[in-house]
Amino acid sequence: MNDTQPTSALHGVEPMPQLLRLPAVLEVTGLGRSTVYKMIAEHAFPAPAKLAKRAVAWRGDEVRRWTSGRLPASNRPASATRKE
Repeated sequence: MNDTQPTSALHGVEPMPQLLRLPAVLEVTGLGRSTVYKMIAEHAFPAPAKLAKRAVAWRGDEVRRWTSGRLPASNRPASATRKE
């Protein structure tokens, strides 16, 4: 048996995605609560998954993918920020 593989991989089961509650999403993104929900309504931010009647969470991989696709303007090449 290979000790480097997780047990779930040995049994063909996908590992559970990390779930982020709202405070963690706000911390990771730097956005405010109302901004997150406004962007969800505009389909500009990943929607949360419903966990229970009054509990939601976001998939960590979706939030990471969203944040990695949003470079601050100061980090973009000059040609990408210049309007012609």
